[in-house]
Amino acid sequence: DTHRTMKKFLLPLFIFTTSIFITTIASAQIKLPSIIADHMVLQQKTDATLWGWAEPNEVLEIKGSWNNSMIKATADGSGKWQANIKTTGAGGPYLLTFKGKNTITISDVYLGEVWLCSGQSNMDRRVAAMQSPDSVGRSATNPLIRMFTVQKQASDVPQEELKGSWAVNSPETVGTFSAVAYHFGNELANKLSIPIGLIHSSWGGTPAESWVNKKVFQTDESFKPIWNRYEGRIRKYEVDKQNPANQKLVDPRTHQQAPSVLFNAMIKPLVNYRIKGVIWYQGETNAPRAYQYRKLFPALIANWREEFKMAELPFYYVQIAPFKGQNPEIREAQLMTLKSVDFVGMAVTTDVGNCEDIHPTNKIPVGKRLAYIALNKNYNKKGVEWQSPIYNHFEVDGAQIKVFFETTSNLVAKGSELKGFKIAGNDQQFYPATAKIQGKTITVYSTEVKNPVAVRFGWDNCPDVNLFNRAGLPASPFRTDSWKGETEGKN
Repeated sequence: DTHRTMKKFLLPLFIFTTSIFITTIASAQIKLPSIIADHMVLQQKTDATLWGWAEPNEVLEIKGSWNNSMIKATADGSGKWQANIKTTGAGGPYLLTFKGKNTITISDVYLGEVWLCSGQSNMDRRVAAMQSPDSVGRSATNPLIRMFTVQKQASDVPQEELKGSWAVNSPETVGTFSAVAYHFGNELANKLSIPIGLIHSSWGGTPAESWVNKKVFQTDESFKPIWNRYEGRIRKYEVDKQNPANQKLVDPRTHQQAPSVLFNAMIKPLVNYRIKGVIWYQGETNAPRAYQYRKLFPALIANWREEFKMAELPFYYVQIAPFKGQNPEIREAQLMTLKSVDFVGMAVTTDVGNCEDIHPTNKIPVGKRLAYIALNKNYNKKGVEWQSPIYNHFEVDGAQIKVFFETTSNLVAKGSELKGFKIAGNDQQFYPATAKIQGKTITVYSTEVKNPVAVRFGWDNCPDVNLFNRAGLPASPFRTDSWKGETEGKN
């Protein structure tokens, strides 16, 4: 009986201790972040960072088959490890092997160009929901375009890992990927004939402040109201949730519009991954606070450059499209960023908007225009026209104003007469103006304004404009004055 009792006692104990042993072994397995996986693209010709988790103090051997040189990494006391591996020029497919107490082999790895694609709903919109999805899908036959979509998640603290997986471009996979990101990557792949890795991390209806590190809110007085409002919502939530009737409350700390929560969950886990640059399509949600965006958007760019440890990180963005609900001041804030921040580029979209739809469906020119900037600035394709006409300065000449533009080719009007110009005197009353092109300048006048002092172009929520350069790129809306705007002081 004693023997049987001991047996009954020892068997569960054996199972229990064995399960602890197995669990311990399992927890000590090398683990990789989801971005380091089959079908990935690593940035070519660089020291690419690899990282993950293992048993504390475990030594790993890492080998990339592109040069077969082996590097070592040692996990720290908490089990985290990081190592840099040299990548050669574009090519593949390769194997990437991690060997410790277990071995992981990542297959179908390519070396090429990696771009991070982020923003709100106009970046998030999928190929299947945009213009000509069937024909775009049928033409998506380049398997060297690789697409990683970050799963949507918000967090009030910085995360180490995110969810997502690499997909090989094909008619079957492209439909669920970001349309702007795909058309950008497809244009690069066509012109460069090398592998392109696209990391898509965006969320509709989100403001820029959701995408920056918390410390940004300490850098400028005009950002502090954002954080103060957030803390106020948290306090209100803590009080309201005490009431049993409030069962459907949403914790502000998990809401996608809260400051820093998307940076924490959807950008921070990527900052070790070596990228070439960023494309960005966002601004609609910040339009009611456009003057604040003049500082907030450059602060976001600076924050990402610091986080990715790339002081000259290329950052190319879309000037938001015309829509009846948008004020022109947000496009002005984006234009000001173009003029004040280094290593940026802006794709103008006045010709592909929809006054009735904040999500215009023609994303092909948007992606291509972003690609033209990258092709010129990063890949030395000098024959590619990339710069929309940008207002430079003006001169008053009696009853006329002469406007000077930065543009790589002469200005043209699509259609008949130039549209969208207004002129004003000191009374700040604007009148529709006649505008005449002379090369890269435009002369503007109106019989209503004898002594003009200011010109505006496309200065409407949904401007009807037809000024382009010979390359077919539309001119950015602008104003020559700095008179008080409707969003001034709104923080």
